[in-house]
Amino acid sequence: MRKLKNEELIRKTIADFKQADKTPLILILDNIRSLNNIGSVFRTADAFLIEKIYLCGITATPPHKDIHKTALGATENVAWEYAENTLEVVQKLHKENVSVWAIEQTEKAIFLDSFQPKKNTRHAFILGNEVRGVSQEAVDACGQALEIPQFGTKHSLNISVATGVVVWDYFTKM
Repeated sequence: MRKLKNEELIRKTIADFKQADKTPLILILDNIRSLNNIGSVFRTADAFLIEKIYLCGITATPPHKDIHKTALGATENVAWEYAENTLEVVQKLHKENVSVWAIEQTEKAIFLDSFQPKKNTRHAFILGNEVRGVSQEAVDACGQALEIPQFGTKHSLNISVATGVVVWDYFTKM
């Protein structure tokens, strides 16, 4: 087996990416402090043609060299917007009939393997701060949560890893 060379990969240009049909999924980053995590989320969003990313609260925005280091240019083609308040983004998306879910461990969370996204519906996933998770205010506004089943001692994943897991799961189910 031979590794493919970069020139053998079928890669979209930025223009092609912007014109491509998008996966009906929006990512909301709720007060993410790590610039590397933010860049990694952009890379994942690029890989799966995610519709948009909202960067909320203390979450840094491009251009920034430390975001770029992990995003590797994905900030140029993935649509994003900054919003100071996560709750306002959730309320806005609800008005647009987007099904908004907190990726969080809550009392009534649905395990990711049991989640079945509604066809013909746009979805949004909120991913929270590396220490505190998704704010309780945002969890309350969503009213629904997805939990990634975990079986070790930590019961938490890095936000960029959690993003990859939930986006891949969503993409394969759609």
